[in-house]
This record gives sequence, structure tokens and C-alpha cells, in this order.
Amino acid sequence: KLIKPTLAKEGVDLEIKVFTDYVQPNVQVDQKRLDANYFQTLPYLDSFNKGKGTNLVTVIGVHVEPFGGYSKKVKTLAELKDGATIAIPNEGSNSGRALILLQKAGLIELKDPKNALATPKDIAKNPHNFKFKELESAMLPRVLDQVDLDMINTNYALEAGLNPAKDALVIEGADSPYVNFLVARPDNKDSDAIQKLAKALTSPEVKAFIEKKYSGAVLPAF
Repeated sequence: KLIKPTLAKEGVDLEIKVFTDYVQPNVQVDQKRLDANYFQTLPYLDSFNKGKGTNLVTVIGVHVEPFGGYSKKVKTLAELKDGATIAIPNEGSNSGRALILLQKAGLIELKDPKNALATPKDIAKNPHNFKFKELESAMLPRVLDQVDLDMINTNYALEAGLNPAKDALVIEGADSPYVNFLVARPDNKDSDAIQKLAKALTSPEVKAFIEKKYSGAVLPAF
């Protein structure tokens, strides 16, 4: 919404549609019902293209939403008991993202430490016998009271009233490879309107807005 007036001055009428899932925005861009979307990371896009046979492409990277682990039952990761239940996303790239973060925190070891599409089957060492509950990303905030550690995407954490910068027991740093991209199709990626949108999304005005509004919960990637 912040960039809508800027784009209007340049002759681009930006219509924004909000989705609550991670599948329809890509389906609708692929079917040419939308021109572009802005919500996903490159590993997620790669796994979506592979799984659905689509050929969506990145236009420009805009921000990082550091992925985090939250709990209502413990104050630190060290307090997690053997056999504790950890909720993670069930979509390929988000599942891998959660497990890589748990590995960095020293809780588990993966067979391939850099496997961005890892699932619990790819865990090589789980010394504390943690149990993994796999759920759709949008469902994760709803089970926060029921599990010991809940691995939640920042957009859903913010919607649930959590502050990643303050509430997360473990969180990705600004060096996270999971930048959120503006995504389009090969046939419209270089169009005038999409390029103007890309420029507006990475303007100094947007950078200042992200830094002020999210106080470290969301980081500019440009």
C-alpha cells in the first residue's frame, strides 16, 4: 500500500490481493490471473516449480523475515526436555528451514546439513528424542499452547501477536538465505509495470518503512 501512490504517478495501477496460504498466489500468477506475487523465498519457489511443473521466476529480493522458534512452556532451548514435541511446517522448503535452524541451535543433526528441503526423515542425530509435529505453516501459531517448541514463519508469528525480535527462543540472522522475492512469469518479468514495481519495492522509502515498522522482526534485503 505504501508504494501504491508512487506507482500511480508512473501510470501503474497496483491492485493488491491478500492470500492466507502459500499455494494460490503462485497458481494464480501461473494461470495469468495475477501478474506477480510477493511472499516467498527462493527455496520455496524452486520446490513449488518442481512439484507443480510451473516456471515462475524471481524479479528482485526485498526483505528477510527471520524464521523463529517460540514456546509458551520453556524460556530457553536448554529447558526442552527429552521427548519434547516440536512443531514444524510441512511444506518442503519451510520444513528444511526449520530443521536447519534447529541444527544450528545444536538440537539435532541432519544427514546433509544444507538440505533446504529436509524433513524429519533426514535427521541423522536426535539425541533428545524430540518428536516432530508437521503442520501447514498457517496452522502453527494455533498449536503454540500444545507443543514445547513451535517453529513459525515470521508473517504468521506477527499475525499471532508475537514479536520475533523479542519472543523467539531461536531465530535466523540477517545473513539468512531466505530472502522474500517479488515473483512473476518469464513472459512478463521484464515488462514496464513489473520493473517499476520492483524498483518501488526496493526504494529508500520502503527500506525506512521496514526498519521503523518492524524493529528487527523484518529486515530489508537491499
